[in-house]
Amino acid sequence: MEKETLKISSLPPSDSRPLNSSFLTYNLPILIERMKLSPAWSKRELNSIILLESPGKQILLTTLHEGTEINFPQSIDSATFQVVEGKMEFHTRKESVNLNKGQLLTLHEKIKYSLTSMEDTVFLLTISNNILQPAEN
Repeated sequence: MEKETLKISSLPPSDSRPLNSSFLTYNLPILIERMKLSPAWSKRELNSIILLESPGKQILLTTLHEGTEINFPQSIDSATFQVVEGKMEFHTRKESVNLNKGQLLTLHEKIKYSLTSMEDTVFLLTISNNILQPAEN
């Protein structure tokens, strides 16, 4: 199995959204198509795009080739993985679980975990920290 280092890029300028907007929208099928046409994909490199980065949350869209293994260090943040395409296997010290297209997994903070893609896979990763944000009036 290949072990990959996460390579992260920001959205291309044509897909940038103002961060002060009330909401952000993304056309995932188009973003995924662009990612799969990128040089990183053709070189079989893992590829991620940051969709949102704020003080309390990050959302990344990630593409993996079949057989890619990623080890995540223990984190103080919680993480949610949603499989958009493909299939992957999650491992913690205590258990393993398979996730298929459309499934979602949430991990609490302070857990060391790894994942392996069982086929070409695309997933959304949401990382949330426990910083309380003041409510806006």
